[in-house]
Amino acid sequence: MDINELMNIIFNFWTGLALLIIILVKSSVKFVPQNRAYVVERFGKYQKSMTAGLNILIPFIDKVAYDQSLKEHAYDVPSQSAITKDNISLIVDGVLYIKLLDPYKASYGVDDYVYAVTQLAQTTMRSEIGKIDLDKTFEERESLNVNIVNAINAASEPWGIQVMRYEIKDIEPPRTILDAMERQMKAEREKRATILESEGQRQSAINVAEGDKQAQVLAAEADKAEQILRAQGEAEAIIAVADAKAKALETVGQIANTAEGQKAIQLELADKAIIAKEKIAKESTVVLLPDGNSSPANVVAEAMTIINTLNANKNVTS
Repeated sequence: MDINELMNIIFNFWTGLALLIIILVKSSVKFVPQNRAYVVERFGKYQKSMTAGLNILIPFIDKVAYDQSLKEHAYDVPSQSAITKDNISLIVDGVLYIKLLDPYKASYGVDDYVYAVTQLAQTTMRSEIGKIDLDKTFEERESLNVNIVNAINAASEPWGIQVMRYEIKDIEPPRTILDAMERQMKAEREKRATILESEGQRQSAINVAEGDKQAQVLAAEADKAEQILRAQGEAEAIIAVADAKAKALETVGQIANTAEGQKAIQLELADKAIIAKEKIAKESTVVLLPDGNSSPANVVAEAMTIINTLNANKNVTS
């Protein structure tokens, strides 16, 4: 064997060894991505679960049996028939949001956890809808979702998964029920419209009555105020007339105490006596005969006597 053959053998050996080392290192070092988990088996038996980051395996002994995703996933729940408490058949479908919590249980606890949870969601949904009437299936959709999630989580705990949410996408009742619901809704709207219209008429009548009442009250108050003002005006007029008469009498009395006043009174009395006799002579059938006592001079004298007597009494009183 020459030197060249020896060098080739040595080179091939080291090359093969390097390749073997690279293969061993590559098969023993595992980089697990974020939000994933590798389930490792050793001789067909569960060994460990590798999480995100650098992990070491024993080549040719350990192997990755399951690659599980730890992200939250959404899965459609196929449409299915469900019967309500009042025996109405519905077609219901939904969406499941599932998150894997334990890779070991998800790998060995159930063969296909997605299929298992989907079937469980369908049966649970049928069970929950069977507990309520048709009307409440639309009103209590949120409580239905919560009840279904709680029931699934209680049953799926051995599978290492958790149902985050369950949402009912659609509830489809029979066509006859839809027609009846539409008629009911129409009747309800007409009822509300009638009630609102009657309430409007009632409020309008109340407003008109209140307006009439306020108008009558205002009219009565105005009439009262007018009567009060009229009475006050009449009272003030009477007082003014009385004051004027009193002042006139006072003025006449003061003038009557003077000599000129006495003459004026005599002249006024004589004039009135003449006018009275003329009026009686024109309008009456009585014939007036001359009488010394009824002459103007006598009448004036009698009036002067009365006035003098009144003045004397006044002086005595003073």
